[in-house]
Amino acid sequence: MEVRQVKHSRDDTEAEGAKRRKMPYDEQIQMLAEEEEEDTMKRDMGDALATSTESQSGVSVLPRDNFQRYCYRHNPEIQTSNTHELCYKQDMQRIKMINNKISQLACPKEQADIHHIISKYTNSNDKVRKLILDGILTSSCFPQLSYIAQHINTMIKIDFISVLPQELSLKILGYLDCQSLCNASMVCKNWHLLADDDRVWYHMCEQHIDRKCPNCGWGLPLLHMKRARVCYIKAKNPNTTVNDRKMIQDNDNRISPLTDRTQGNESPGATSSTNVCTTASNNTVSGSKSSGQGQQENGRCRQKSWKMVYRERFKVESNWRKGLCTIQEFKGHMDGVLTLQFNYRLLFTGSYDTTVAIWDLFTGKLIRRLTGHSDGVKTLYFDDQKLITGSLDKTIRVWNYITGECISTYRGHTDSVMSVDSHKKIIVSGSADKTVKVWHVESRTCYTLKGHTEWVNCVKLHPKSFSCYSCSDDTTIRMWDIRTNTCLRVFRGHVGQVQKVIPLTIIDAQNLVTDERKPGEEDDIASNGTGEDDPENGVNGQRELDKKMPYPTHLLSCALDNTIKLWEVRSGRCIRTQFGHVEGVWDIAADNFRIISGSHDGSIKIWDLQSGKCMHTFHGRKLKGSDVNTSSNPDHDERTKSAPVACVCIGDSECFSGDEFGCVKMYKFDSQD
Repeated sequence: MEVRQVKHSRDDTEAEGAKRRKMPYDEQIQMLAEEEEEDTMKRDMGDALATSTESQSGVSVLPRDNFQRYCYRHNPEIQTSNTHELCYKQDMQRIKMINNKISQLACPKEQADIHHIISKYTNSNDKVRKLILDGILTSSCFPQLSYIAQHINTMIKIDFISVLPQELSLKILGYLDCQSLCNASMVCKNWHLLADDDRVWYHMCEQHIDRKCPNCGWGLPLLHMKRARVCYIKAKNPNTTVNDRKMIQDNDNRISPLTDRTQGNESPGATSSTNVCTTASNNTVSGSKSSGQGQQENGRCRQKSWKMVYRERFKVESNWRKGLCTIQEFKGHMDGVLTLQFNYRLLFTGSYDTTVAIWDLFTGKLIRRLTGHSDGVKTLYFDDQKLITGSLDKTIRVWNYITGECISTYRGHTDSVMSVDSHKKIIVSGSADKTVKVWHVESRTCYTLKGHTEWVNCVKLHPKSFSCYSCSDDTTIRMWDIRTNTCLRVFRGHVGQVQKVIPLTIIDAQNLVTDERKPGEEDDIASNGTGEDDPENGVNGQRELDKKMPYPTHLLSCALDNTIKLWEVRSGRCIRTQFGHVEGVWDIAADNFRIISGSHDGSIKIWDLQSGKCMHTFHGRKLKGSDVNTSSNPDHDERTKSAPVACVCIGDSECFSGDEFGCVKMYKFDSQD
């Protein structure tokens, strides 16, 4: 029976619908209006019954109006909210303007009819409204339709960012790039608050800092703790002393600040035996990933917003791309600078004058000069505790650079030490005696790696894969396993003496621009060189690499053949050769975004790591007439009159160069605000 009754009711509804469609348009409107009035009466009776029941039983009953659904434009909560107050006022002004136009009509009957139509439309349900609109649009001419289309474009827009829950709005804003996000912050106050939220900009920083964004192609420098998320502001007390302004320290790289306590100016050749170390404050503050800004109780430090962190790094990256920098010179060596390294506070330089100079990057002053080598300092490496130097006097020295004390001296090479590198308790060195030595400090053992046939100019450790990389005047690069002390691979391709090799781990290697592969070139492991066999290491000096080991993905090398090459480690192929220098390239340095190279032609070039294109060229110190003899070669131009650049290094916001006449230059791409 129930199924049959439901079927009959459905048939009756369909029959009523078919009957209604056959009615004239005016009768359809009248019938829908009567049904709406009947529904309203039933709803009012239900509300009255619910109120009566509540008063008799004392039980709270929710009124039906609480479940009424409002559209976006007429939702009372939206109309009365602060974020939509302006839109609500604009609607009220528009209604007031319409009423004024209606009151200006001469015929009172027309005024009453218009008010009745608007009131009827306002109080109608969705079905009636659609029918009324269909009738109006059907009977309208083109001028009226054009008027409707003109006004509908502005009235149909919805401020979805303000209407949606905050979590969803922040999620949507997280898909915007930097420029779009800044534009969104200028829409209104509410959009400004959401677009400046720390959670949005933390996601932006996470996506761009120290890596290239796959969407926009921009990558931002990491920067050290000098640009940490903690910035210091002036204390309210005007009597704040210098000691109250504590230096920000990197928790992973705690180095005490050095001050010069010697009397008078230190001469370039002087040796300071005074302990000039001052202990750093223990009040270190590190960056935080939490949102919002935190204020310390003493009122001296606060957290930067992530938008400010992004802005600083964006400015630095823009300066790198535009070549905007300030240049600072460090003069103190009496002969050519052979090597240099730095961190965020200190600069170490080694020279032909047998000394190592330590500079304060903040003040540009020479802090200390280390003496002990009897010949030029060709290479150096330093970390938190120690400084390791290699010299042309065939020795390696380990220093406590805080006190200036030489801790130990390693003797074993039979010729000049050209390069050193270190990780924890392991030191590797390359020498002009054609060998690479691996020094194990704890066990006091030394292993000699033989294979190069000429001077070894550079050695680099890759601790994660227990591998070491060396390059030589024999034009080859060798890959060693420091656990078994065996050669894993030989890279051939340079036609000049290889001066530097750098292991790189490139995450987005698929975006690298490489040289076009020649027809018939094989994809398997190849030496990419002469193809001569190496009896000690198999065909072409190649061995199958352990796939489980996290070897670097690429190698970067430079040579006196005026080129820079990029190699694939696992295939052994040279995938790109960069040309630009007109004389031999003595040194290179690289980070995740750029390559910097120094050449005998006196130029410093900055290259894009991904594309291999030269972005900027800087020239070193111009030689005076007494420094270069132009009479023997009258065709010398300005490029050849620059001092040869012997060493370079790169940081997040700066790069350095040292030339053969003792001058060190810092190119600072930091924010110029």
